[in-house]
Amino acid sequence: MADIKALAEQLVGLTLLEANELKNLLKDEYGIEPAAGGAVMMAGPGGGDAGAAAEEQTEFDVVLTAAGDKKINVIKEVRAITGLGLKEAKEMVEGAPKTVKEQVSKDEANELKEKLEAAGASVELK
Repeated sequence: MADIKALAEQLVGLTLLEANELKNLLKDEYGIEPAAGGAVMMAGPGGGDAGAAAEEQTEFDVVLTAAGDKKINVIKEVRAITGLGLKEAKEMVEGAPKTVKEQVSKDEANELKEKLEAAGASVELK
């Protein structure tokens, strides 16, 4: 129990940058992705940086708003982008609106949007 409490204290004490690095590690090494808005919402104090980030957005979320008529092509593209299995990609496409990829650069977000729209999907960048 003491180890779990110590781990919880370490997690609560993470800076926003450290929390982002933890999220990336969990995603890249273990395939674990947080639910939309999860870890980012826990940021806590330090509101000065939030105002600066709102002025110039550098990271975008690619959101699939609708699959369109060519759902199979969209599922294939979602699989290629996310690395999900067929079942998971199908559920994501059918459950639109869903976030396909989070916190990507503007260039990557535009590239993913073009690919998904070429497959027949409706896409929004947030």
